[in-house]
Amino acid sequence: MSTINIKYLITFSLALVLLSCKQSNPPLKPIIEDTTYDSTIFFSGIKWYIKSGLNNKLGPGPNYFSNSSKNVFLDNSGNLHLKITNENGKWNCAEVISKDFFGYGTYVFKLISNVADIEKNVVYGFFTWDNNSFLEQANSEVDIEFSKWGKSSDSLTLTQSVQPVWFNIPAPYIERTNHPQININKIRFPSSHAFTWTDSLITWKSYEGTDYPGTNLIASWRFDKNNQARTKLEGGKESNPIVIPKPGSDTHARINLWLLNGIAPSDNKEVELIVKEFKFIP
Repeated sequence: MSTINIKYLITFSLALVLLSCKQSNPPLKPIIEDTTYDSTIFFSGIKWYIKSGLNNKLGPGPNYFSNSSKNVFLDNSGNLHLKITNENGKWNCAEVISKDFFGYGTYVFKLISNVADIEKNVVYGFFTWDNNSFLEQANSEVDIEFSKWGKSSDSLTLTQSVQPVWFNIPAPYIERTNHPQININKIRFPSSHAFTWTDSLITWKSYEGTDYPGTNLIASWRFDKNNQARTKLEGGKESNPIVIPKPGSDTHARINLWLLNGIAPSDNKEVELIVKEFKFIP
């Protein structure tokens, strides 16, 4: 056997070992983003567009997204509610997109919902996104997500990541995503989650309660420019190699609630996410 083949087998085997030691990872998110934003909501002093696509499935998932008041609404305290609903056998998901553009700074998401005991096919997402920066900046995406990614036995529901993330062999970018070991009782009650994005460093921090910064740190992670440059592959396209993506001219904050691979909740129950506040600190 040639030296090249031996090196390939060693690399491939190492990738399998590394992946088998980790929690199941989320799949790639398809670039299916064209939709209409004809509805808005005013939350945390910001106008948000409500994603709508009931005739065609959109990413992530893909899923149907609804702008109905059943799926996106504010309560009397000003809290934002996103719901996955079942309408005549069709599961509708929810997403809001900030009208304002954001760049480097701290993005804070304060939650009321229990983000520990999530149904295995459900994903709560808090992230940045830019439709126009895929090639140069991998959509300028930084993520906080809560999910079991299809595995009911997983307890590490918090995922912190920075694009490009690629979870498939032979090139698993395992250094670009983090599933911290946390006390899940700390996230069954209100909690706050944030990332601070600069050109050389991204840091994530999660706290008990809705004070930010809080006094009881649940989890933290950092990603700096010493990491390897990676390319993002989605929808048959490949981005330029980058380490830390830059904000683009159209970078928004987004909050969504969706179903992994468009698969219905295994318990066949509707799902709700409640967000107390979003804050951007330049």
